[in-house]
Amino acid sequence: MIYQGNAITVTRRDTPSGNDIAMLTFDLKGESVNKLSSAVVTELGEAVKAIQAENSLKGLLIASGKEVFIVGADITEFHTLFDKGEEYLVEMNLKVHDIFNAIEDLPFPTVTAINGLALGGGCEVLLTTDFRVMSEKAKIGLPETKLGILPGWGGCVRLPRLIGADNAIEWIAGGTENRADAALKVGAVDAVVTGEQLEAAALDILDRANAGELDYQARRAEKTSPLKLNPIEQMMAFETAKGYVAGKAGPHYPAPVEAIKVIQKGAGEERGRAQAIEAKAFAKLALSSVAFNLVGLFLNDQVVKKKASNYEKQAQPVKQTAVLGAGIMGGGIAYQSASKGTPILMKDIKDDAIELGLKEARKLFAKQVERNKLTTEQMAEKLTNIRPTLSYGDFGNVDLVVEAVVENPKVKDAVLTEVEGMVGENTILTSNTSTISINRLAQNLKRPENFCGMHFFNPVHRMPLVEVIRGEKTSDAAVAATVAYARAMGKTPIVVNDCPGFLVNRVLFPYFGGFSFLMEQGADFQHVDKVMEKFGWPMGPAYLLDVVGLDTAVHANEVMAEGFPERMAREGKTAIQVMYENDRLGQKNDKGFYAYEEDKKGKPKKVTDEAAYALVKEVVKEHKEFSDEDIIARMMVPLCLETVRCLEDGIVATPAEADMALIYGIGFPPFRGGALRYIDAMGLAEFVKLAEGLAEELGPLYAPTDKLRQMAQNGELFYSSDKSANQA
Repeated sequence: MIYQGNAITVTRRDTPSGNDIAMLTFDLKGESVNKLSSAVVTELGEAVKAIQAENSLKGLLIASGKEVFIVGADITEFHTLFDKGEEYLVEMNLKVHDIFNAIEDLPFPTVTAINGLALGGGCEVLLTTDFRVMSEKAKIGLPETKLGILPGWGGCVRLPRLIGADNAIEWIAGGTENRADAALKVGAVDAVVTGEQLEAAALDILDRANAGELDYQARRAEKTSPLKLNPIEQMMAFETAKGYVAGKAGPHYPAPVEAIKVIQKGAGEERGRAQAIEAKAFAKLALSSVAFNLVGLFLNDQVVKKKASNYEKQAQPVKQTAVLGAGIMGGGIAYQSASKGTPILMKDIKDDAIELGLKEARKLFAKQVERNKLTTEQMAEKLTNIRPTLSYGDFGNVDLVVEAVVENPKVKDAVLTEVEGMVGENTILTSNTSTISINRLAQNLKRPENFCGMHFFNPVHRMPLVEVIRGEKTSDAAVAATVAYARAMGKTPIVVNDCPGFLVNRVLFPYFGGFSFLMEQGADFQHVDKVMEKFGWPMGPAYLLDVVGLDTAVHANEVMAEGFPERMAREGKTAIQVMYENDRLGQKNDKGFYAYEEDKKGKPKKVTDEAAYALVKEVVKEHKEFSDEDIIARMMVPLCLETVRCLEDGIVATPAEADMALIYGIGFPPFRGGALRYIDAMGLAEFVKLAEGLAEELGPLYAPTDKLRQMAQNGELFYSSDKSANQA
């Protein structure tokens, strides 16, 4: 034994040729995966020193004792580390560089055996060795830009020298996870073998390097020297890439372009200087609000996944499901279930509805074939997971039913009571309702404990969120099974309690309420859209209403107004109602706040429509001038306040779940971290002051809660620390 730590062991091994090598194995005790926490990095430094002190070694093999290689740095430490400031971060990175450089400079050949996921810091570890052997099932990549930072432990320096600037830019700016065949093609790894052959292949490489067959010194020289590009080639590679990546990433995500600049600045430098450039750029990005919020998002996502996983452990298996109501929504649900391997019955009372549902599923599968995600044979096989039916004949074997008929309480009630009589006693019934109370729909059921909401977002195949809505009588078993099924469908389930609109729509409609106030005071809806899109929303409120459908919006708004009359009931007509009454339903009939034409790809393209402006004029009560800041405040304050109320009312359990639901459900700008992080960033006292000023003019929709005022007075935050604030 050369070294023994909590995460790393180093032992002596013989290669087939009898060469004495050190085998460094990452196997973090008490964890299912390897990650590079501060403690593990310290251990790595100690392990490398122990290797350097040994005599007669002829090689180093780095391997993993777990199913993954190393998933990256320990992101739970990031906020604490970032708080220590730029100087600390630069120094920390340079210390890590010293350790990694010591591996790269060992006086004998080195190889990494990549058995599973090797991401971020894990990928940067394997870049230090002379050679890399990869299991055919492993993936490698540098996803740091997705967290608002860039690879800071040599990724921006070593990867371009190994695979070329163009390929490295694609990997780093895109934050992609790359399969073994792709890694081999660009030269990131030297061989791809089965998992069983991995260690033998790595040992063989060390023998061949020691025998002089493989020139490990030349490999090393390439990684530690300046990038071999002349000035014209550099300009072509970097300037073109910066323009393209900036356009794709958008103005709110600076990390991808910053990473390209780091590669460019370090291209003509030797290793040490290039690493110093990288360390400084990392520290600068780490201190940005974007990085803070994106790291927070990752941590929130872990909270959501952990909760769902706990439910899954309690769940009865869901092997056969059914959807009631075909059509676009039913077809989307059937496709999602079938594509992830859970067989589903698709029932309707009309042949043409069944055909519409099947057509939707076929269309979605065909797109997967077009993108080379599926073969035609795989598509045919997956389609057999959907069985259309006009009767309840096979419902006796169904574990879970999703009711997805029209959003009408009487129709849903009739369908649910009917299907309850056709299924087994333990079958879970769920309703894909966006607004109707689960308690109300449970009233006529004989087994209300087996019933809950399962709210999918449109389009089903794209939107990651599923709200699982617990009614007063819903059992833990029903919630657990529904969460497990949502996870099996590849979705992110968040459990919420019943109330009008549940969580996401309850929060969204005050945002639309803010939009209606702006319309009454003479704001231009196209300008409002531009301001909110610049703020970071994927689409502005008028455009979003057109996509949702003005009929759907009016119906949902009525439910909200009935549930929360003080805040959400309005006197007189809103711009939304005027559109609806004039049969302007949005994209579904090609006219709403905008008119819609087909673009070259057959997708709806919005164009200005003077008729819409004429209708909006009907609701204008006064004309005011609004700055962009005014528009943002009037739109965001009601949305944020309703999120606070949902947390206070116990509709959602934690700030983490509330913020993730808004990001996954309605496209809240991810770089802003969610509604509650947005309030934290502004400061609660500042937010309360802003809200109170607006409430004086606009009424209760803008009024802060007493508890929020109290929190502001006490200097509290929703995320006082990521650990405590996110625990249920």
